Amino acid sequence: MRHARQYLAAGTSAAVPDVGVVLVTERTEKGELDSARARLLEAARDAFADKGFFGTTTRDISAAAGMSPAAVYVHHRSKEAMLYEISLTGHRDILQRIRAVPTKDPALALREMVRQFVLSHAEGHTTARVVNYELGALSAEHRAEIDGLRHEIQASFRDLIAAGARAGVFGCDDIGMTANAIMGMGIDVARWYHDPSAGSGRRGGSWSPGQVAEHHARMALHMVSAH
Repeated sequence: MRHARQYLAAGTSAAVPDVGVVLVTERTEKGELDSARARLLEAARDAFADKGFFGTTTRDISAAAGMSPAAVYVHHRSKEAMLYEISLTGHRDILQRIRAVPTKDPALALREMVRQFVLSHAEGHTTARVVNYELGALSAEHRAEIDGLRHEIQASFRDLIAAGARAGVFGCDDIGMTANAIMGMGIDVARWYHDPSAGSGRRGGSWSPGQVAEHHARMALHMVSAH
């Protein structure tokens, strides 16, 4: 920079590179790229939920995002890669939610774990429909990774119910089936629920996500015959 200023002082018309401007430009470009990528993912999620993976074209996605048809492949490797990213993010979010629940008291833990599980499926019902009902469209490699996360989620519920049964807090004949039933009713929330404040045409009652989650949490405790 010192040499460049000396060169200008000698009477040349060369411009001194402004490092600050370059950095701001790079950050702006990166931000624009990230924004475009996120818009495409959101458009893909909505289209997959509405039409299914195989019923959705890349043109559908790019048009919904307000971009040219080629934009999808500028920001994502493929339509399947977009589904994988949506699925990975959705499952990791659920796993993070339930792992954060303290498990010292089995009854309180199950109530909160179910509440968080159902909240994720009600608040993010569009994403939840995609990650639960479009699994068959994933590649074998991606499906195996997502299945691993699903098994971890299932194991969290199963292990907690087993711990409660050993402690005499829960009474259930089949721990695995009970865990599957509790998770199943939570997953199904994504099928029928819509947030009434969102103005959706879908029929799903007038309950808030929190109300739905609390009701399911209470039902789960009845299912394990909590004492």
